[in-house]
Amino acid sequence: MNEWWSRKKQKSRERRKNKNEYTFIDLIIDILFWLPELIFLPFRIVFWLFRGVIRMIGNYFDIV
Repeated sequence: MNEWWSRKKQKSRERRKNKNEYTFIDLIIDILFWLPELIFLPFRIVFWLFRGVIRMIGNYFDIV
């Protein structure tokens, strides 16, 4: 029992010491967060450009 406990303690110490490791689960979570951004980014850019052009045209007619 004592050997088992000391191995378990050693493993937990190593885990706490190496918290800065980038794991596979971290990669999956990052991909899940970035995937919607990568899909919707082009549509957002087109929307904002179209909206800006429409506002410029609207401002032009306000001057006249």
